[in-house]
Amino acid sequence: MKKAYLGGEWVDTGETMDVLNPFNGEVVDTISVCGHEEIDKAISLAVEAQEETRRLEPYQRAEALAFIRDGIEAQKEAFAKTLSMENGKTLAESRLEVARAVATFDIAVGEATRIYGEAYDLGINAMGAGRRALVRRYPIGPVAAIAPFNFPLNLAIHKVAPALAVGCPVVLKPASKTPLTALMMAELVEKSGWPAKGFSVVPCGRAAGQMMVEDDRFKLLTFTGSPEVGWNMKREAGKKKVVLELGGNAGLIIDRGVKDWDWLINRAVMGAFYQCGQVCISVQRIFLHQEIIGEFRARFKKAAEALKPGDPMDSSTTLGPIIDTKNRQRLQTWVKEAMEQGARLVTGNQIAPVGQGNSMTATILEEVDPSLKVVCDEAFGPVVTLMPVESMEEAFARVNDSRFGLQAGIFSNDFSTVMRSLDELEVGGVVHNDVPSFRVDSMPYGGVKDSGMGREGIRYAMHDMLEERVLVYQS
Repeated sequence: MKKAYLGGEWVDTGETMDVLNPFNGEVVDTISVCGHEEIDKAISLAVEAQEETRRLEPYQRAEALAFIRDGIEAQKEAFAKTLSMENGKTLAESRLEVARAVATFDIAVGEATRIYGEAYDLGINAMGAGRRALVRRYPIGPVAAIAPFNFPLNLAIHKVAPALAVGCPVVLKPASKTPLTALMMAELVEKSGWPAKGFSVVPCGRAAGQMMVEDDRFKLLTFTGSPEVGWNMKREAGKKKVVLELGGNAGLIIDRGVKDWDWLINRAVMGAFYQCGQVCISVQRIFLHQEIIGEFRARFKKAAEALKPGDPMDSSTTLGPIIDTKNRQRLQTWVKEAMEQGARLVTGNQIAPVGQGNSMTATILEEVDPSLKVVCDEAFGPVVTLMPVESMEEAFARVNDSRFGLQAGIFSNDFSTVMRSLDELEVGGVVHNDVPSFRVDSMPYGGVKDSGMGREGIRYAMHDMLEERVLVYQS
């Protein structure tokens, strides 16, 4: 059984929860679950720690981050196997997430030593004559970090690493279904030299977790999850800063004149079905110039049907299961609704035999009413829709016809079209000649509209965890 980690102490709370394998329903491990008392203690310890964490020298913060980075690298296979068992992603996908986790900490190591200020003259008019300003940035204080199930390690790190880089204490709530890798990370933080009281991992239910949203002792709340939950949190968060990454229904635009079909199809399949489509920037809507939709459909269908659902611990599996039965049934209900309203099933929509968990074959739909859930809501599963367009202007308009705006991808050989996409698409990022699922962990990442507010990416997340203080002095 794994205990909760409260500010340097491993605690048996007396209440437990089983972590289940999404593929076969077997118990992977049992964890201690925190209640209000433990959450309150973790917050109190974080408050006590903030004086020590904020006074750490840049090299000390960097050394702690480097220790955690190296620890994950040394245990990368153990992390990967645990990820696959608790989350259901394939071993190949888990190994990639662990590699990204190492890279994310590595980025933070460098950024911890690059927190710069400014100095400038204030004599822009007679009132400021003879005066100068010195601006420095200071850690904001305790951070409440709430991580999702789909990337339980790397997306937790995108909240923890920037906080440690600037000198903020952190209380991390992992997703209830996937707490194990966060607790493994806590074992490394404990030995890293980071102040003991300045880090906690508190597996808990929503009721106890609500304290992390409402408690004014936290100065920033960073959350990744559903729009409905995230915007409610913002309303309930009080005066603290809030950063939200809330997902979307990402659009991929494909112009005529495709030259490298193999690259396009390979990336489209990855974008739509990587991690069984349970990715915030998973390709959900593909808008194709009508001249090429037939060719694309045939090639895309063949590649999707080649994906092999199965046990994520089997190296031959290329499509893992959906996280649980509830979400698999929800998604199949959406597909059924679309087909009853006239959509055509190109391929997929088959579930696994009894005993093989919540696997669902890669599913492609076309002729779908844009008002239906499988198009306008976040599918978060292995379902993608194909939609023909007559022009790139029409494609831009249809991508924007969404309450979401996280990322979009565009395949086009016309540079002016690419530049127009940046100007016209209402999203946080546009990816040229690749899918919207592309992300490097140093880049600014986040969306507009219902996709959230604020940006992740280590340096950009650090901005929200620092506040500016100015000294005005006479020269």
